[in-house]
Amino acid sequence: MGRILIRDADVVITVNSKDEILTRQSLVIEDDRIVKVGPVDEVARAYEGIAFDEVIEARGFLVMPGLVDAHVHLSEQLARGVFPDDLSTRPWVFNWAKPLYAAMEPEDEYVAAMLAGIEMIKTGTTCCLDMGAQSDLGSVVRALERVGLRAITGRHAADRVPERLPAHWSSEMVARHFFPSAQAALEELERCVRAYHNTANGRIRVWVNIEGKEPCSPELHAGARELAERLGVGTTYHIASSIEEAIFTERKYGKWPVSMLKEWGALGPNLVLAHVVAIREEEIDYLADAGTKVAFCPGTSLKLAKGATRIGKYVEMMNAGITVALGCDGTSASGSLDMIRQMHLAACLFKDARMDATLVGARKALRMATIEGARALMWDDEIGSVEPGKKADLILFNLHHPDWVPFWDPVQTLVYSVSCGSVDTVIIDGQIVMRNRRILTVNEEEIFALAREHALRVIARANLPLGEGKVPLEAEVYI
Repeated sequence: MGRILIRDADVVITVNSKDEILTRQSLVIEDDRIVKVGPVDEVARAYEGIAFDEVIEARGFLVMPGLVDAHVHLSEQLARGVFPDDLSTRPWVFNWAKPLYAAMEPEDEYVAAMLAGIEMIKTGTTCCLDMGAQSDLGSVVRALERVGLRAITGRHAADRVPERLPAHWSSEMVARHFFPSAQAALEELERCVRAYHNTANGRIRVWVNIEGKEPCSPELHAGARELAERLGVGTTYHIASSIEEAIFTERKYGKWPVSMLKEWGALGPNLVLAHVVAIREEEIDYLADAGTKVAFCPGTSLKLAKGATRIGKYVEMMNAGITVALGCDGTSASGSLDMIRQMHLAACLFKDARMDATLVGARKALRMATIEGARALMWDDEIGSVEPGKKADLILFNLHHPDWVPFWDPVQTLVYSVSCGSVDTVIIDGQIVMRNRRILTVNEEEIFALAREHALRVIARANLPLGEGKVPLEAEVYI
């Protein structure tokens, strides 16, 4: 680490409490922190005669905080375009994702996490909340450490095997995917936190993550949050991800998913719930009262027909003071790890669905992808905005790019017009990990070659018949 000067940036989008947009600014980074943001001449005077290890000439560039992905599956990275695109949530999960997850070996997870890290960095994401490793958390941690991403990860856990197994599930797959009990799962989750939390100088954190929904028992839902609280970390899982799940939960427990969690004592401020599409009005108050956060994944909702625009209450959640962040989900679910796409969708979806142009919009979408994401991850004291004292997690856009020419409001331009192709430089924890769109931490071509090889093995091992139609398009499980 050292001292970096970002000199004479055209624009700095701070995403601070005042949403300040600054022009003609220089920034100084010392080790892993931002120590100065100010007008070019002021910074030059303050640091006259002081040597810098790196000087980034930022004339013609825009600087902003790195994007924060509040829900992602690194282990899906080897299955891009594999699943059919006419699946709703339940068959997508139980007929396709489960066999894929169970087929992941440690070396596959290492390559998948490396590949995902490359995609996130190249699209401007500097931090993510990963649902967790399917087999070996150490492999994922090593990959994230090497590629240079800031991340929260964990050990993906489920403990409730269906009474009647789908015909294409093997006994080996079940044994690999499910823990024998909630207690066994919680013991392994605690071991993972103690072994890997605060790796890479604190850049990688480990939470008590579970799958959530039908594959997890009430004891595991409540136990995960309680364990996380005891260990001083967070937890995350999927809930209320479709109307079918809500109907199932009501049939089995007499309540919709969020109400069920409240009854189990599973809600709390250290919990991030992914999706939360199927929610009733009174359940919004349950989340707000508990301080529980929500990760909204608009790309997945559109691709899997979850119903965010039809039954989703994300606007109401935000109005109730709930932290609603954005997530890309996995590449099989939404198609990419490009958070700029998710900002665009979040800014626009509810305008159109409710025919009200005042809803959400560009500035709120940007905050959802930065400081609100950081708040969901319990990391907003260090990341999510450009301010002295915060971690140096920054992205620089090249303004000499067609989608930036010309522009007036930089936030609107970013959210509605810009592609990830103009992300030029990425700094994470004070380290330059990409410059001139070239990843500096790993050899991209080597990772791409490895990913192609491992993808073939995983798909074959999962017995997913590409295009052969042998896997059913309906899911009759946990019914």
